[in-house]
Amino acid sequence: MTILNELDSTCGISDDELTERFKESIRIDDEIRRIKGLPVARYDDEKRQAYIEYPDGRREYVK
Repeated sequence: MTILNELDSTCGISDDELTERFKESIRIDDEIRRIKGLPVARYDDEKRQAYIEYPDGRREYVK
């Protein structure tokens, strides 16, 4: 069941659509950062630890 709030009824965008747009914006930002040679912050679910991934593929885990 989808519950509409005032913002949704005003803009006509569902929560699911907003979530998909947010995920896509993050993917695009990550791609731009790689092209510019900047690191990307990530989270490793297996190790349950945040890390920084560099354009060369190297990972540096945050302590």
